[in-house]
Amino acid sequence: MKLSANLGFLWTELSLLDAIRAAAEAGFDAVECHWPFDVSPDAVGAALDETGLPMIGLNTVRGDMERGDFGLCAMPGREAEARAAIEQAVAYARAIGCSAVHAMAGKSGGGAEAEAVYRANLEFACATAGDITILIEPINRCDAPGYHVAALEQAAETVSAVGRANLKIMADCYHIQVGQGDLVRRIETHLPMIGHIQIAAAPSRAEPDEGELNYPWIAGALAAIGYDGYLGAEYRPRNGTEAGLGWMASIQSL
Repeated sequence: MKLSANLGFLWTELSLLDAIRAAAEAGFDAVECHWPFDVSPDAVGAALDETGLPMIGLNTVRGDMERGDFGLCAMPGREAEARAAIEQAVAYARAIGCSAVHAMAGKSGGGAEAEAVYRANLEFACATAGDITILIEPINRCDAPGYHVAALEQAAETVSAVGRANLKIMADCYHIQVGQGDLVRRIETHLPMIGHIQIAAAPSRAEPDEGELNYPWIAGALAAIGYDGYLGAEYRPRNGTEAGLGWMASIQSL
């Protein structure tokens, strides 16, 4: 099973370039990040070439942090900002050879108007992205109250409605477990729509070696149902990244 280090949470004390190198040294098979836009894409591309790791995902910007934005794509009246964020993320992804962009929906509170805006912006994102995958992620509303997409089934409905081959779901096991449960069955049901899976302990969101989820068993179950992508390690280390990497061997050995 292939593992990707999410550098939005891991090695945050390092520069993005040094975090990429640290992930390679630790034995990860790929990296992903949140918002790399302050770092030159040429420098990031060089670090990826140096380590041989692919960058498999990055996010669109959250928006105005002072007003509590957590994405823009499902926010009525802010379509111009959302599309600028999409264009920025796709251009950066293309420059570094990144294979996917997570189009962050935002805290719309839900509703038909927000969903219509979301679908139109996702249509734009998919057309803009070309061969880059656009990802949408259900995020539990305990952690992100009012987030537009909270359930895997809602994300699947949106993907079906937009109907673009390069639109997929990012299934974060932590968010699904906290918000819904019945994790593996839900993923199996929606597997053809899933483009990436992320992992973290639930409910702590620490290393994936504690709590409610048995990740060695889950990884085996995912392989058995045909998932052959990466597991993205998007967790908050308990005592620093390096001290908590012992969980990797039990999954990589599968």
